[in-house]
Amino acid sequence: MANRIKVAGLSLSAVAFITLIVSEGFSPTATVPVKGDRPTVGFGSTYHQDGSAVKIGETISAVKGLQTAQAHISKDEVRFRQSLLSVELTQSEYDLYIDWVYQYGIGRWIASPMRQLLIDGEYRQACDALLLPEYRKVAGYDCSTPGNKRCYGVWVRAQDRHRRCTDSLQ
Repeated sequence: MANRIKVAGLSLSAVAFITLIVSEGFSPTATVPVKGDRPTVGFGSTYHQDGSAVKIGETISAVKGLQTAQAHISKDEVRFRQSLLSVELTQSEYDLYIDWVYQYGIGRWIASPMRQLLIDGEYRQACDALLLPEYRKVAGYDCSTPGNKRCYGVWVRAQDRHRRCTDSLQ
């Protein structure tokens, strides 16, 4: 098992940032990526750096998209670390949970079972909670439904996070 350190001493790795950006993909024009989702622009950003919501049709350059994603992640990281003050994680665990926060939001993280399980030192159960039914749905649709073309990537990403999480426990 890799060494864990206090969450306060961690930040998203460059590799994880690139992986997150690749997972999100780039859209220069704001669209709704999955039926029932919020409009996103750039690399999955639902909000601008000033906190205003993205609106359909807005445009962004790739550079500005990267800057917006990085600013969003930096703000979320502060709240994430505050939510786990006494918790120790590996860099890999930290990276995958920040990826989760980027997709689902810091508010959902604060209320998530993963957070409490990590506080309780239940690392395996926290990994398994990444696959809970509420995290495989978009607008009530189960993205784990085989063959769906609506949001299957949501399920693939959840499975990948779970695999990386359990691998980090080895």
